[in-house]
Amino acid sequence: MPVIFDHMSALADPLRCRILLLIEKRELTVSELCAVLQIPQSSVSRHLKTLADDDWVASRRDGTSRFYSMPLDDLDSAASQLWPLIREQVAATAAAGQDERRLRGVLTRRRAKSQEFFATAAADWDRLRSDRFGDTFHLWAVLGLVDPALVVGDLGCGTGQLTETIVPFVRRVIAVDGSADMLEAARKRLSDQPNAEVRQGDLESLPLESNLLDAAMLSLVLHYSPDPAKALTEVARVVKPGGRVLIVDMLPHEREEYQHQMGHVWLGFSEKQMSRFLAGAGFSDIRIRPLPADPDASGPTLFAAVATRAKADAHLD
Repeated sequence: MPVIFDHMSALADPLRCRILLLIEKRELTVSELCAVLQIPQSSVSRHLKTLADDDWVASRRDGTSRFYSMPLDDLDSAASQLWPLIREQVAATAAAGQDERRLRGVLTRRRAKSQEFFATAAADWDRLRSDRFGDTFHLWAVLGLVDPALVVGDLGCGTGQLTETIVPFVRRVIAVDGSADMLEAARKRLSDQPNAEVRQGDLESLPLESNLLDAAMLSLVLHYSPDPAKALTEVARVVKPGGRVLIVDMLPHEREEYQHQMGHVWLGFSEKQMSRFLAGAGFSDIRIRPLPADPDASGPTLFAAVATRAKADAHLD
């Protein structure tokens, strides 16, 4: 029997189609799907198993959590042709609209724990980062960006340490962070830097004009994002075609206490994950390398990912 009939059987239940619509562009846990769909955990797990058995769903473990996603790049030809037709019909339903609204609330709750941590940690933030990662990792990361003509965005700037490092060497730095407490510390630190500007906003909705930046830096911030793929798509919007992005973050690790102590959403990112996020956001020429370990640092190994905003991505302008 043609494989497309197996795929159609797996998608015969509208609820399973709604699940795929939710995890097509982001990873979600079973409990998050329960909150969005408002059905019991047993029902969600049963539908996920049916979808996984037909290769519609992939999963990965992150600490004690398991995240589910739709492996679009790995779908067979029949599934790749079938899904756009199903998606168009399902996305137009009232139920899908309600799912999207509830999903926004779920993702907001993801961010809440991080924001609770930031509200009290600004005074100790430099010490916390130094204890875990040392004092020089950012110097390794910015070497490829030093160009006196650059307009640079320090996205997720925290207390402004990275902006302070690079601002003497570029034309302008716009430092953005979602935490008012962090930004207050950054303003004090950068008060004597006339070409540094501080703005408040989230990675997923940056307070920046499209095609503004020659380069963007995201240093130890992406693991706080509830939706890294959406965040990098937003970064692509504000970076000029041909501009570059630099991401510094942790490789996959098992320090689950970071989620409870510092509000981390993700326990690091693999090279494959990061390449997929960047390519999906419209970046090309992706290079990812581990950074040299600081012998005095207690945290996981860091990596630097550099990529170029594709010049042909007119749909992001």
